[in-house]
Amino acid sequence: MILGILFAILAGSLVSLQNIFNSKTGEHAGSWTTTTLVLGLGFVASFTLGFLFEGKQLFELQNMKTWYWFSGLIGIGVVTCVVKGIKLLGPTYAISIMLSSQLGFALLFDTFGWLGIEKVPFTTQQLIGVLVIVAGILIFKISGEPKSSKMPTGLKSVHAEK
Repeated sequence: MILGILFAILAGSLVSLQNIFNSKTGEHAGSWTTTTLVLGLGFVASFTLGFLFEGKQLFELQNMKTWYWFSGLIGIGVVTCVVKGIKLLGPTYAISIMLSSQLGFALLFDTFGWLGIEKVPFTTQQLIGVLVIVAGILIFKISGEPKSSKMPTGLKSVHAEK
């Protein structure tokens, strides 16, 4: 269990780091160029490392449902939406919303057993946990916003550049 927690913490830090890199790339290139670079380089790196560590087993996809192959297409939406969200809202607010959405949908997938995931009984504590996180984001956003400004923080920087 501790190893799983460490991997989850590492994954969270890597996602945050990747989002910063994606955002900075998006400042100099369009969102489609950014998405192409991110996913293209990710493909080359994962293919190379997969072949080095797994060899020919990399290509053995036994009993895998065909529609699982399309998860890479979902990555296009993820990268594009994150880059645009960060550009409009700023990194902390955009990623907070993204993680809350991810948690909420994970709760739905667990509760209903969608896409072959084992059903996990829904509890009030789970709902309260998600609502506390969403409330925290709202408090974070409200407390950090200057009183004189009517425009969202992310839009200020976009309009200031023009």
